[in-house]
Amino acid sequence: MSLDPAHFYSRTRGARKIIVVDLGYLGDTIHLVPALWEIKRGYSQAALHVLTTSVGAEVLRLVPCIDRAWAVELYREKRTLRQQWEIVRSVRRERFDLAFNFNGADRTVIMTALTGARWRVAHPGGRWHFWNRWLIPFWTPRQEANRKVFEQRRQVLAACGLELSPPRFDLKVDEASVHWARSVAPLGSVHVSVNSAKPTREWPLEHHVEMLRSLWKKHPNLTVLASSGSRERELLRIRELVRRVADSRLQLLPEGMTIPQLAAALLRCRVHLGPDSGVLHLAVALGVPTVSFFREQGAYPSFMPTGPQHQVISMPCTCIDEYNAPCESLGRSECFARIEPERVAALIHEQLVERAKPAGNIGA
Repeated sequence: MSLDPAHFYSRTRGARKIIVVDLGYLGDTIHLVPALWEIKRGYSQAALHVLTTSVGAEVLRLVPCIDRAWAVELYREKRTLRQQWEIVRSVRRERFDLAFNFNGADRTVIMTALTGARWRVAHPGGRWHFWNRWLIPFWTPRQEANRKVFEQRRQVLAACGLELSPPRFDLKVDEASVHWARSVAPLGSVHVSVNSAKPTREWPLEHHVEMLRSLWKKHPNLTVLASSGSRERELLRIRELVRRVADSRLQLLPEGMTIPQLAAALLRCRVHLGPDSGVLHLAVALGVPTVSFFREQGAYPSFMPTGPQHQVISMPCTCIDEYNAPCESLGRSECFARIEPERVAALIHEQLVERAKPAGNIGA
């Protein structure tokens, strides 16, 4: 069914209960937030729910405009058919008037249809199947791939007839997390994230070690905080960093942090360093200055931070995400290995000199 923006919004603006289906993890959910604010502004009388992942539900605790987040477990080793069916049944009982889907992936298309919402609209971001229009009647035009991800989601709403305001994240950290962060994150620290979802997006550990030694020559009293996800590979990697550095100025944040706790710790930092990962996007949304690494492949500009407080080192990369690609075969990024530690230390030094206080200035 063709989408007439003016018609769609005029027919749905009286909705009293709306659900957004977006089964993303940390970074994807961060990029969803500006669209959620637009929905809340355009449908000010409606309750706003989000069907998301367990990690996504934690992120949405930082977003005041959300009335409820429904968490679906996607990890194969944890999820059960019974749990997912119970979520679907509970969601259907809510009798949603309107459902938005911003990525068009197969799983989310099916879940959007299962919400039972009277009006359902999606963006064709995934594979297209003949049954897509059976499950979701309204589809917006496909967005340009290199446009910022959060802006792509906002433009989907514009295609539905909503008049957009300037983009906003406006994340709010709860007081309990702020209090917790004061005990583990010295004010004015640098935060380092050495891991990403894939090893081919990571800077070599030995470069991190050299970078820290170079940085401490100019900032001998600087505390560097490091954090990691819960996967065994990531934990082993960050523990190896601590072993190689062997310096008390490098401190590990506690394992098992919640996303609000991580956000509170980041807000006490002056700079975040890391690859393209969920933690980077959280730092950007919080207003924390960053130094980051990107491989120039695919639609990488859509995830790159922009603005004077964000320094990006992007490297040409001819690999594609296939098992026989050179970096995939080696299990590491050869292009990132060419980024000199002294160059990264210099960029962090510039950020520290320009910004004497943490960007978020929480708990000062």
